[in-house]
Amino acid sequence: MDNDTIRRGPVHALLTDGSTVCIRPVAAEDRPGVQGLYEGMSSENLRLRFFALSPTSAAAAVDRACGPSRPGYRALLAERKEEVLGLAEYNTGGSGTKADVSLAVADGLHGRGVGTLLMEHLVSAARAEGVTAFAADVLSRNHEMLKLFADLGLHAERHFEGPEVHCTIPLAASDSYLSAVEERGRGADTASLRPLLRPAVVAVVGAGRRPGSVGRAVLHHLESGGFTGRLFAVNPAATAVLGVPSRPSVSALPVTPDLAVVAVPAAKIPAVAEECGKRGVRALVVVSAGLDADQAGALLEACRTYGMRLVGPNCLGVSHTDPGTRLDATFAVNHPRPGTAGVAVQSGGVGIALLDGLSRLGIGVSSFVSLGDKYDVSGNDMLQWWESDGRTDLALLHLESFGNPRAFSRTARRVTRRIPLLTVDAGRTAAGRRAAASHTAAAATRTMTRQALFTQAGITATRSVGELLETAALFHAQPLPTGDRVAILTNAGGAGVLAADACAEAGLTLPPPTPELVDDLLAVLPEGAAVGNPVDATAAVSEEQFGSCLERITRYGGVDAVLVALVPTAVAAATGDDLVRAVTGSVARTPKPVAVVRLEQAMPVELLPTPGGTAVPSYAEPQAAARALAHAAHRAAWLARPPGTVPALPDVDTARAHDVVAACLEAHPDGGWLDPAALTALLDCYGIPQLPWAWADSEEAAVRAARRLAGHDGRVVMKGYWPGLVHKSAQHAVHLDLHGDDQVRAAYRDLENRFAGLLTGAVVQPLAGRGIELFAGVVQDEVFGPLVLFGLGGTATEVLADHAARLAPLTDHDVHDLITSPRCAPLLFGAQGAGPVDLAGLEQVLLRLSRMAGDLPQLAETDLNPVLATPDGVSVLDARVRLVPRRPQDPYLRRLR
Repeated sequence: MDNDTIRRGPVHALLTDGSTVCIRPVAAEDRPGVQGLYEGMSSENLRLRFFALSPTSAAAAVDRACGPSRPGYRALLAERKEEVLGLAEYNTGGSGTKADVSLAVADGLHGRGVGTLLMEHLVSAARAEGVTAFAADVLSRNHEMLKLFADLGLHAERHFEGPEVHCTIPLAASDSYLSAVEERGRGADTASLRPLLRPAVVAVVGAGRRPGSVGRAVLHHLESGGFTGRLFAVNPAATAVLGVPSRPSVSALPVTPDLAVVAVPAAKIPAVAEECGKRGVRALVVVSAGLDADQAGALLEACRTYGMRLVGPNCLGVSHTDPGTRLDATFAVNHPRPGTAGVAVQSGGVGIALLDGLSRLGIGVSSFVSLGDKYDVSGNDMLQWWESDGRTDLALLHLESFGNPRAFSRTARRVTRRIPLLTVDAGRTAAGRRAAASHTAAAATRTMTRQALFTQAGITATRSVGELLETAALFHAQPLPTGDRVAILTNAGGAGVLAADACAEAGLTLPPPTPELVDDLLAVLPEGAAVGNPVDATAAVSEEQFGSCLERITRYGGVDAVLVALVPTAVAAATGDDLVRAVTGSVARTPKPVAVVRLEQAMPVELLPTPGGTAVPSYAEPQAAARALAHAAHRAAWLARPPGTVPALPDVDTARAHDVVAACLEAHPDGGWLDPAALTALLDCYGIPQLPWAWADSEEAAVRAARRLAGHDGRVVMKGYWPGLVHKSAQHAVHLDLHGDDQVRAAYRDLENRFAGLLTGAVVQPLAGRGIELFAGVVQDEVFGPLVLFGLGGTATEVLADHAARLAPLTDHDVHDLITSPRCAPLLFGAQGAGPVDLAGLEQVLLRLSRMAGDLPQLAETDLNPVLATPDGVSVLDARVRLVPRRPQDPYLRRLR
């Protein structure tokens, strides 16, 4: 059994009011604190807890919780500053999978989420122990406890027996439970961020008198930005800095700050954080860099002990442009323009570029957080803030690392259905990943895993800050297209060709116009115009003609978006026609997105205002416009697709699979590759179809196996085996197309001679028929969890690298995407005239592989290669599985980083 709470010591989590508590196992030395919990409870609450007012009941509860460890019993407490706030416990009685559960919360803390948080952690611990249900007897008048059980999200069952209610709570994981946990977490997270982003009092610790100091720059930004609350500097050598009152220490301030911005040398940070915590500060922004491990640990410990949220260290600061706050606690060059884009970045340089770009475009910023080294506040926190703040309609992220990507992915899937989430795919290359790890002191993420997260979560991933701003401009100003069909309208043929190339390279479709549309457009265009796709209106087109043509194209049902490529001409200048005005005037009357390309434009992207108060994005390069339209089309397609579901799988024996893994790790505590028998047993637990095989440890055993397994043509395959053998083909340990006893004997002798001292036996299989050789596999990422891969298989699979990937658990949509994404996909659908393979069987293999990886965290990697796919079925011809002694974790358990 493992669980972050039980095996890895204390964790911290948020209550409904945003305050922090510590959740940890009860120890013997907690006896005074647990006793104090019961002694502080009112008579009524003691009756509700123990059904009677008896001192012996509380004493027995203290003895039970603080007594020696015993099988089937777990007790967790919630504490703050060494005060026990609540206690939750379960007991199976030493056997069985059903446990009695009980809960006690200190008087005065009811309704703050202490009991619910304890129950969530207890549920996680119980699941890891194999407990499948909780049971509790509750007095019918104990409405708070009955409501807590009902609101958990676990479908509690009630049976009334006189004054008591017997509650049974199944612990099976479900989406409804995760959604309930998420909703509680979102409320607590948002509450905890209010002192950070909407503070009433701010202190800048380290605001110096010397121009050029970071603390002074932050103080200047707060003061000049019009912060609406009270502002103080902390500087022992000054009574005022920049006209702002200063005190020698945080403890000397006349009022307690909600937020302290810390800009002192790294060595002083732990003491400052401790002082802030003791004073009651609720949030810290640490802009300082260069903390060593001890200083970093002391900073985070102070924040957890005193319940302070932390941004940084090594960050640019935070900004919140709400008129009621006007907080700009950064040292960027300019104040951000108020607006509707939420921004969270790890790199301060990227943050400055985004703030300037969004302000220049007129989109503006709702809130900005430079996460820096991301000790605490993360992108996941900011997603939940933006989801709830009522202002943000566009979110921009630049994350170089992920702390809890599975929780982030689940949150992002929910949030991006309401507001677009855009990111820069940082660290795509090995050099980029090394730079990210060095820059943020965090583990960088492999490209394929990160891209799978973005795709499945509906996040729009761009390749540069410039592309991020270009796409944000379109998302902000224009509606989404309903598809990927684009019409190009231009006044210069060459510009139209460039635009067409850009659209094709971006994966957009350029449908030809229908004869009816051709006639309709020719009726309004000047003589010599060419109506195709692109539509070349020629340099002679007037403003009125161009606007009329654009409106007719946007009304045409055969396109989803329009790209207008404009070139300034002497003809238009002479006549006074303004084709840009024609576009902006027409756009207000169309529901379809329109993007403009102006090759002479100085800035990469601008927003052109329309008479209706909206805007049209204008790009200097057609590639930028095409990329933005492609991102918009992908987002529209993702939104139009209903959320996928994880299909139920019959004939899965998870308990036996755990037994197989446990037995293998007991024999090999350090893990390793499974032998053929254990491998087959494990795949059988999940119903993954395999080609029949037999084990042979001698020539005669090989002959007997070949006679029994030979197909209709009598031919077999022999594969040598010894512990640690991974690449059989590379070692030339495979004999194909063996026919008859003599060839089988000769093959076995060859393996014995060449691998003397290594070979322990051989696997004999019938020679498989013809089909498409595929690869299916899993890599268990320490941070992201299991990643399922699929693509072309065989001996060249690593060379060709024709693979797609999705994070487990796979939904029905994910499986479809895996099968259709590789370049070899047309072969599976019968592109060469052989008919489609058994696609349903292939989906089942991937779903079952995903389930196996999700059930077994000890499964480090799995390769099914080749998987033979034919019209008649799917079968695994060869496989390998490597185990490691890894314990299960709960990625959705509410806890701070």
